[in-house]
Amino acid sequence: MGIRDIFGRKNTVEKLSLRELQAEEIRLKNRLERLKKDINQIEKKKKQLFQEGIGADKLKKKMLAQEIKSLDMEQKLKLKDFTMAQKQYTLVKNLIIVKKYEKELRKVGLWEKLSKVEPEQLEQALIKINLDGKEFDEMVEGLNRVFEMEIAEFEETEDQTERELMKAWSQVEAGEADVEEVAEKVVSLDKDTEEEEL
Repeated sequence: MGIRDIFGRKNTVEKLSLRELQAEEIRLKNRLERLKKDINQIEKKKKQLFQEGIGADKLKKKMLAQEIKSLDMEQKLKLKDFTMAQKQYTLVKNLIIVKKYEKELRKVGLWEKLSKVEPEQLEQALIKINLDGKEFDEMVEGLNRVFEMEIAEFEETEDQTERELMKAWSQVEAGEADVEEVAEKVVSLDKDTEEEEL
């Protein structure tokens, strides 16, 4: 779902209204909360079923295994939906920030640049950066970088961050690393990523 899907024919940043964007932000936030809750409930159910299988006969274990597999598939679909909704939420949140700074962006000439970008390209760029909580200068710099940078470079940065987080979690879960030590690494990793985006 992209800019056009969310707002119909209003396919440029110019034509999007702040009120519509804010309404969409609330809707997406609620959807994300619902999905998070669903995913957690499925996880609890899977653990419960696993516990039921301890000491059970082979037939019961096979039946429980099928239930767990079914729940696992449902959970994966919900997670995929959550990931998509999270991207949409990031897009809408960044569009709100861009719209709030419309006057200032016009003054520095960036608004015209934004208006000429294809909606799909703008959407991909705004999904990959975080403008929330940034000062105007940082935001302008971030937006400029988006247009100068290749999308592939952006994806590479995102993928590496995700890989590092997954590795850190599995190290802690396997008892190979201390939680605080890994948390410190992750925090410094986030700082490196933020500095790259500035």
